[in-house]
Amino acid sequence: MRATEMLQTYPKTMNLDRELLAGAIEAIVGCSQACTACADACLSEDSVADLRKCVRTNLDCADVCDATSRVLSRHTGYDANISRALLEACIAACRACGDECEQHASMHEHCRVCAEACRACEAACQDLLSSMS
Repeated sequence: MRATEMLQTYPKTMNLDRELLAGAIEAIVGCSQACTACADACLSEDSVADLRKCVRTNLDCADVCDATSRVLSRHTGYDANISRALLEACIAACRACGDECEQHASMHEHCRVCAEACRACEAACQDLLSSMS
C-alpha cells in the first residue's frame, strides 16, 4: 500500500504519528477487503442461510472501514473529534465482525482469515486512538 508514502508527502505538520496512522490505514483497508471477500464467499456456501448474520456483519464492517480509511487519509482542516469517533466505530465493527467470523472459522477458512484481519484492524485502530488521547 502507499499510505506511508502518501503521508510522507503531506506538506504540513500533522498532529498524528505518521507511522501509526499509516499502519492503521493499511490495516483498515485490508480489513475492508477481507470483509467484502468473506461476505461474497459466505454467499457461495451451501449453508448460506446459516451465514446471513455473518454476511451482514462483514458488509457493515467493510463500510465502516471504508469511511474510516478515507477520513484518516485527509488532514487539511483535520478534526480530531471526527477521527476519534470513526476509530471507535471501526473498533466496534471489527470486534463484532471478528466475533461473528470466529464462530464459523472452524468450518469456513474465509471466516478464519477475515476474523484475523478484523482483530489486526481493531488493534491498529486502538493503537492510533490511544496515541490521540
